[in-house]
Amino acid sequence: MPISVRRFALTVVLLSAVQTTGCAAKNNQKEVSWDILARKDMVDSQIEARGIKDDRVISAMLKVERHRFVPKSLEKLAYGDFPLPIGEEQTISQPYIVALMTEEIQLASTDRVLEVGTGSGYQAAVLSLLAGEVFTIEIIESLADSAAKRLNVLGYENVHVRHGDGFLGWPEKAPFDAIIITCAPPELPEPLIIQLAEGGRLIVPLGENFQILTLYTKVAGVLEKKEIIPVRFVPMKGLIEEQ
Repeated sequence: MPISVRRFALTVVLLSAVQTTGCAAKNNQKEVSWDILARKDMVDSQIEARGIKDDRVISAMLKVERHRFVPKSLEKLAYGDFPLPIGEEQTISQPYIVALMTEEIQLASTDRVLEVGTGSGYQAAVLSLLAGEVFTIEIIESLADSAAKRLNVLGYENVHVRHGDGFLGWPEKAPFDAIIITCAPPELPEPLIIQLAEGGRLIVPLGENFQILTLYTKVAGVLEKKEIIPVRFVPMKGLIEEQ
């Protein structure tokens, strides 16, 4: 679909949502309007403007309420073009990077996805609208617990959260059609390579001080590599530090 037609269609959907919500809850009209319009502006100016073209990714970024995944005090900044702190020295990624990583792994509606680094649960929520099931691991217990509760309250029923070390993956749920790592390891963890299905895609911010967002595709048991852009993520913690 041409971008102008897609934007028109999305605008119609958004305006309909505003009108419907206004009829159902007039007293809450101001709050509903700001976040819907903020998401549309985020998609227009930060995501489509930078070349994200996948309609399903764009739709997911419009639907997921990013302000629900940041601290209350930062809600009004949730749709800005930057990462935000979520506690425990961790961050929620910049919206464009979330969209880019999601588009690059080319999800099908039946795919099983492993995410390493749940954080607040925002990336998992976006993935859940595109894939069959999402399995997400968080090494910081308090973040894992809060993300699991948040995702449950918001109705993301196909997301499964585990507190654990993402270096080990989730072997009993493998193989995975896609793996997305939202923290930076200095090298690719071997258990995750093993758990990636044939034909599967793995995306990771690879490196220590200098990181490159890198996409791997498993072809005949061998990883084919594609470097995308320089990025900056929090470092991966746990067993990876002992390697």
